[in-house]
Amino acid sequence: MIRFDCDYLEGAHPRILDALVRTNFEQTPGYAVDHYCEEARALIKKECKAENADVHFIVGGTGTNTTVIAASLRPYQGVVCAVSGHINVHESGAIEGTGHKVISLPSDDGKLEADIFEEYCRNYWADGTHDHMVQPKMLYISQPTENGTLYKADEIKRLREICDRYSMYLYVDGARMGYGLMSEGNDVTLPFLSENCDVFYIGGTKVGALFGEALVIVNDELKKDFRYMQKRQCGMFAKGRLLGLQFLEMFKDGLYYEMGENGIKTAYRVRDAFKKAGFSFLCDSPTNQQFPVLPDTVLDILSEKFSWDYWCRVDDEHSCVRFCTSWATSEENVSALEKELEKFSVTRE
Repeated sequence: MIRFDCDYLEGAHPRILDALVRTNFEQTPGYAVDHYCEEARALIKKECKAENADVHFIVGGTGTNTTVIAASLRPYQGVVCAVSGHINVHESGAIEGTGHKVISLPSDDGKLEADIFEEYCRNYWADGTHDHMVQPKMLYISQPTENGTLYKADEIKRLREICDRYSMYLYVDGARMGYGLMSEGNDVTLPFLSENCDVFYIGGTKVGALFGEALVIVNDELKKDFRYMQKRQCGMFAKGRLLGLQFLEMFKDGLYYEMGENGIKTAYRVRDAFKKAGFSFLCDSPTNQQFPVLPDTVLDILSEKFSWDYWCRVDDEHSCVRFCTSWATSEENVSALEKELEKFSVTRE
């Protein structure tokens, strides 16, 4: 079985594993105050051109999201996101578990349109009883989104302007950041995010690390006592050097971008193979997640050799599924899929 279910099917890049093995018996302080973590922080701040930022290492995305949101908001405040946002759909009520409401707004492609966001904020503050309702204090977006789409720089700037107008924080979930950075047409960089966001994270779990995310806090308001909340939310890893060491390896000579590039290169081959076979897509994704719409009969045949992630029902005879590539997706596996899809191309002709 060749699996295209997600981008964390494999373990970790060999260079990361080598670094972990090579330093296995070294003794270092715990809780991410060791020299490996410090070196990794320095590299990340340099890459982001944000020398005054605070960098924290957290094991996974959900833990990062819950810790950031819980640390940033007061009890009566909530976080706004697209209806398809990860915190709204795929985190099992983790955010609500911290006592903060997730306020979801409509979205067709995973991105939250500035006009929709602005209208919500305007209506909220125009309501004479707004102090009886959850106050929106943070905007959460993902880059890339759950649908594989990307925000352009001007779209993020517009969202930033609205956040400033209504005194809200802008938080960017970068679980798949490495793939977004290497995507065709992308014009968002890490320094750009440092200039336009209050806080964001650089994903490692889905981009070649064994586990781990690097949180970058730019806004001074959000820095104070963050480690207290990290500990309280069970997000402070005792063997913290295992996190720092991985990001040190990824950012010391561009490995992070190299891994992201493989995910994109193989995803475009997958995309082109489905297009050549005559199939349509749920949305136009320039990243490592592709969403072909396929007849159930085709899915039955493909399922004998391949696996994927079910996305949604389209009609009585078609479903949308997600084929996801990664830093480790091999040319051989993509070639096998291409060869299989050629059969449908001939049939449809």
